Amino acid sequence: MDFANLDFDRKARTGFSEVVFCSGKKDAFLADIFLRLYEKNGEVLGTRATPEQAAVVRGVLPDILYDEVSGILQIQKTPRPLEGNICVCTAGTADIAVAEEASLTAEFFGTKVNRLYDMGVAGIHRILSRVDDLNSANCVVAIAGMEGALATVIGGLVSVPVIAVPTSVGYGASFHGLSALLTMLNSCANGVSTVNIDNGYGAGYLATQINRLAQFGKVREI
Repeated sequence: MDFANLDFDRKARTGFSEVVFCSGKKDAFLADIFLRLYEKNGEVLGTRATPEQAAVVRGVLPDILYDEVSGILQIQKTPRPLEGNICVCTAGTADIAVAEEASLTAEFFGTKVNRLYDMGVAGIHRILSRVDDLNSANCVVAIAGMEGALATVIGGLVSVPVIAVPTSVGYGASFHGLSALLTMLNSCANGVSTVNIDNGYGAGYLATQINRLAQFGKVREI
């Protein structure tokens, strides 16, 4: 392929096959990439795909699955059994697109996901009522826009790692997620790490690594 150098050995090195970032790719390139990866790996995960891109890839892989909420495009010859447990939480329903990107990524790689949506700090009782669920997970993904306080509050309540995901949800002074990002980076709660704005994929990937360590004592897929 003169337009892409696919990494067919990535799964052997890291335990995760190469994932396709779909946004901005030409239709012919995207279809060819998906087809080659599927022929070699028996699975492909794509992120940030549009409905039009999904239709293009479906032309070469008719069984491809597309989720319009998250933009996840995926196909697996043999879906993995879901192991372990992570919680994916959102502050509000406006954050669900990013949360589903995280959840579907984690599930694609074999992680069981407990979705806890609309748990923003403005209704603190909603978080307090689910502390047992949060602590039963191997890690928590906390997704929030606005001021991004959800991750800090959860971090002060649980004994497991928290992955904070700022979203570009909010009014003007949220600066398209920058305010939430800075809040999460400056969190006073211990055990909170932060990924980039709207990076649900990165959070789902990292949560799967933590989950595999908790389940099997190593990151690589069993």
